[in-house]
Amino acid sequence: MSETKESGDTKLTLSAGKTLQLKKSVDAGSGQVRQSLSHGRGKSVVVERKRRRVITRDNDQGGAEHHDAGDGHLTQGEKAQRARALEEARKQAEAERKRQEEEAKRKAEEEAQRKAEEEARRKAEEEEERRRVKEEAAKVQDEAAAPAEAPAARQEPAPDSNVTVSKPKPRAAVEPAQARTERPASDETRRPRTDDRVRTAALIDEEEEDERRKKARAANKPHSRPSPKTDSRRTNSKLTVQRALDDGAEERQRSLAAMRRAREKQKASRRGSEAPQKLFREVIVPEHITVAELANRMTERGHDVVRELMKIGVMVNVNDTIDADTAELVVTEMGHTMRRVAEADVEAGLVGEADQPEDMVSRPPVVTVMGHVDHGKTSLLDALRATDVVSGEAGGITQHIGAYQVTMPGGEKITFLDTPGHAAFTAMRARGAQVTDIVVLVVAADDGIMPQTVEAIQHARAAGVPLIVAINKIDKHDADPDKIRNALLQHEVIVESLGGDVLDVEVSAKERINLDKLEEAIILQAEVLELKANPDRAGEGVVIESQLDKGRGAVATVLVTRGTLRVGDVFVSGAESGRVRALVDDKGNNLQEAGPARPVAVLGASGTPVAGDDFLVVESEGRAREIAAYRQRQLKEKQAAPTTRAASLEAMMGKLKAQEVQELPVVIKADVHGSAEAVSSALQALNTDEVAVKVLLSGVGGISESDVMLAEASNAPILAFNVRATGKARTLAEKQGVEIRPYSVIYDLIDDIKSALSGMLAPEIRETILGVAEVKEVFNAGKGKAAGCIVVDGAVRADARARVLRDDVVVHDGKVGSVRRFRDEVKEVVAGTECGITLDNFNDVKAGDRIEVYSVEERARTL
Repeated sequence: MSETKESGDTKLTLSAGKTLQLKKSVDAGSGQVRQSLSHGRGKSVVVERKRRRVITRDNDQGGAEHHDAGDGHLTQGEKAQRARALEEARKQAEAERKRQEEEAKRKAEEEAQRKAEEEARRKAEEEEERRRVKEEAAKVQDEAAAPAEAPAARQEPAPDSNVTVSKPKPRAAVEPAQARTERPASDETRRPRTDDRVRTAALIDEEEEDERRKKARAANKPHSRPSPKTDSRRTNSKLTVQRALDDGAEERQRSLAAMRRAREKQKASRRGSEAPQKLFREVIVPEHITVAELANRMTERGHDVVRELMKIGVMVNVNDTIDADTAELVVTEMGHTMRRVAEADVEAGLVGEADQPEDMVSRPPVVTVMGHVDHGKTSLLDALRATDVVSGEAGGITQHIGAYQVTMPGGEKITFLDTPGHAAFTAMRARGAQVTDIVVLVVAADDGIMPQTVEAIQHARAAGVPLIVAINKIDKHDADPDKIRNALLQHEVIVESLGGDVLDVEVSAKERINLDKLEEAIILQAEVLELKANPDRAGEGVVIESQLDKGRGAVATVLVTRGTLRVGDVFVSGAESGRVRALVDDKGNNLQEAGPARPVAVLGASGTPVAGDDFLVVESEGRAREIAAYRQRQLKEKQAAPTTRAASLEAMMGKLKAQEVQELPVVIKADVHGSAEAVSSALQALNTDEVAVKVLLSGVGGISESDVMLAEASNAPILAFNVRATGKARTLAEKQGVEIRPYSVIYDLIDDIKSALSGMLAPEIRETILGVAEVKEVFNAGKGKAAGCIVVDGAVRADARARVLRDDVVVHDGKVGSVRRFRDEVKEVVAGTECGITLDNFNDVKAGDRIEVYSVEERARTL
């Protein structure tokens, strides 16, 4: 069965037993070719020649006509669209072909460049190896030719002799016995290997020369396709001189690659032996620590520590803080040992050890000048500054420093502390900073002993420092120094002229009389005290005062107590830390260092420390920040905690019940001296064998800030008899937790102290200050008088009680009669508002008085 369908020039044929195919338009009979295959096989292949169609204009037209005839159903528009599509396809194909050609050309150039670079590198390596082998061969040849008594059997031809090497037999043809007889068996037979190396080097030179000749001949020949006979794969099995010399496995030379590997292995072993071993440390970890600080203490990399934390499921970075339990897991995993410390241990070792006697040297004395403000204390200080031979003139001293140093004509130095109102002195004593060595008590010869003079004596006695009495204003006609000496006897201050041990000097600050004697007395007292310090250690000091300067930042006036403070030292002061950027003395000069007893202004603190804070130099900024952060946390916790009245009678009674203390310290302030003596005598009569009342201060006048600071330093309450505290003193007392107990009847005061001592406190009356009004004018109001006031604090209520204060002394205590706003009577007037106040049974109100409005309530005491 056979069917044939013709369509144009292509015939589709289908015959029985044959496949369906297109008839090829090729010419057979072009010839046969014998194709050689592997293993001696062959195959005859018929070569056909395909006809190439030549398209001419007539053929193209005929084809188009024929195509049109075949596709007569297409419109002219469709034909034009198809022609355009074919043209675009042809252009795209042409562009793609060009792009592929360019890409192939670029790749070929890159491949050629890469091969050239590899060939150059390979040639350089081969040249280096050949040079090294030549050097080794020359060295071996010199060693072999050195001994003259070498046996003749070991002599070989010289490397430059003409060596002819015949092609050896294959190794398979060599008998094992013969190989054993040719193998060296001792040192004498092993000697020829040295000569073999020499001969090998010579043969390598000849091979290199032959290789160069071949390359030169190949360069002169025209370029031709390499024949299979010169293929490197076929020449690998050729017998070379090197292979001829390497007769046995035991006698073959090491290849270049093997020698290179051995050299690298030797270098690696040398590097491994010199590498430092990992050190395992004892890591000190507080309750909380940052990841960076933990890595630093372990001497590990930060990202390694972070990786270990991620393994245990803690996703942190190097700046995050972790607790001690998490840190312990990481430290143990990395092979270190951990030692936990409490949070308070960050201050361990902060204060250095005690100085040895052989390290101590003399230092200038630190003197504090005290006395009544009207007795010429300020004038005496100015006069002492003027005697400074270094400054040269008065007024060259920085006034706000608060501490300065005077140089005597003989070279001695004295450091003076300017402590107005004894504030800094009391604050430093409250914090245990005993920096004052001598107290100069200034007493006016024409005035006598005043209340603040007595306070200064009591402060000096409580601090345990010696006194020097400076009797000032002796140039006045009514001056009586002997009267002052006799008056001091009442306060247990006995001067030398009366048989005591207290130095006294008669001076005049205005006329500058006997100032040199005062300074000599200070130097003499310092010699008796034998004041010494060790300057060869880290600086330590006490902050006298601090302030915030716009141009310089935080400035702290520091008195160096021991050691030497230098620029660049890292320090911590209270809850602040920093680095010393500059040191300025009291004259404004920049210093590089400051020794003991030297007052300086320190720049570089992170904040303003509190007067009386310690000033300590530490070894690193990290520890300074750690200590400062700990102290800041302590302050925040103390402020957030409920306020405890540490100096209240209840707390003192609790201490007595627990037998923690045996004395009850109190501060007494009264309106007159007789009342103060009466109260003090009555309290002393309550003393027993187990408990006693210790009167720290018995003074006259209103309660000042120094009284509050003295009570806070000694943990004592203030007993106010017919006196009240100033606004600043009351605010300071509330801040420090010092209780001020007001009394108007002495029996109530004695009963309260007796109840505190016996531990049985009856319900007491508590006062709450509601508001304070200041009297501006006084007006007539019917039969009495009305005070025109302005409320300055709190609120004034009509149903409360009020007391009238005149110069901080209570002149009346009673009920408020009425409170009027304009002409209307009101129940309450708030701060900042004007009002009129009348008092029951009291009309002696004067302009300038202060009316204190308070409420009274009974409150039960608890143990």
